[in-house]
Amino acid sequence: MATLTNVLFLRHVRGEPTAHLIFFRDGKVRRSGVGLAFWFLPLGASLVEVPLDDRELPFLFHGRSSDFQDVTVQGVLTYRIAAPAVLAHRIDFTLDTRTGLHQRQPLDKLAGALTQRAQELAIGELARAPLRALLDAGTARLRDAIHAGLVGDAGFGEMGVEIGATRVTSLKPTAEMERALQMPAREAIQQQADEATFARRALAVEKERAIAENELESKIELAHQEERLIEQQGQNERRRAAERAEALRIEGDAAAARRRTESVAEAGAIKVTEEARVTAERDRMEIYRHLPPAALMGLAARELAGNLPSIQHLSLAPDAIGPMLTRLLQSGADRLEGGNGS
Repeated sequence: MATLTNVLFLRHVRGEPTAHLIFFRDGKVRRSGVGLAFWFLPLGASLVEVPLDDRELPFLFHGRSSDFQDVTVQGVLTYRIAAPAVLAHRIDFTLDTRTGLHQRQPLDKLAGALTQRAQELAIGELARAPLRALLDAGTARLRDAIHAGLVGDAGFGEMGVEIGATRVTSLKPTAEMERALQMPAREAIQQQADEATFARRALAVEKERAIAENELESKIELAHQEERLIEQQGQNERRRAAERAEALRIEGDAAAARRRTESVAEAGAIKVTEEARVTAERDRMEIYRHLPPAALMGLAARELAGNLPSIQHLSLAPDAIGPMLTRLLQSGADRLEGGNGS
């Protein structure tokens, strides 16, 4: 925006390098250019300033598709003024010589014209296709249609307005229609999720079945091994019993043989002892046969005395000792007679 300075009855104007300044005096162009600075008298003078920088114009349209569905289009236009002198004759860019501001709103007027043309192009493009086709095509198709229509518009070219770029940021249906359009995708995703869940459950069931089969096979194998173990243990027990029986038999045979040997030895010893005893008894009897009666009586008395218990007191009656003395005396007499005769 140009800067104006008031000094008494004079005015000083200084233009910006991004704006084209035109000074009129008495209806004629006295100065025209970019970044001008000069003094002037306000009487009979007028100033026109046309911006030359790129300007962005946001827009928001509501249109309808071919299947009568409301659609909202949002985007931005970029434009610049390529022929300021031409546009100054079409739109009023006159400045107030006291404040330096535009007396009208020329940029708003230009923006309104661009917006209306862009809306017209957008509505026409939206009406050519159903909603789903528009959404499937995205924003590129609509953007190209709006940009081509603005660039090809002869009116803007004659005004000296150049379209730089067109951007469409969103293309959206109503909230209810958007939810309705999202429903099939949601259902498909949910169906895929359900299928994944079913597949996971089926896989889990299959794994559980495989695990159960493995456990059953393991139990069967363990049962077979236990059966073989029991059979082997039975065989081992029978073998141990047979070996113990054989060992007992052998031990019994050995004990019997030992007892027979001992019996034979004992019988032999007894036989020898008895034979010796019999021989000794026979020899003794043979000795006794040749002894006189008195000697025999003496031996008998000694034997009797050896076998009798201890006698503390002995009482002899006269009728018992008399015959015994008589026999002893007779025996002594006989022995004496026998000695004399011999």
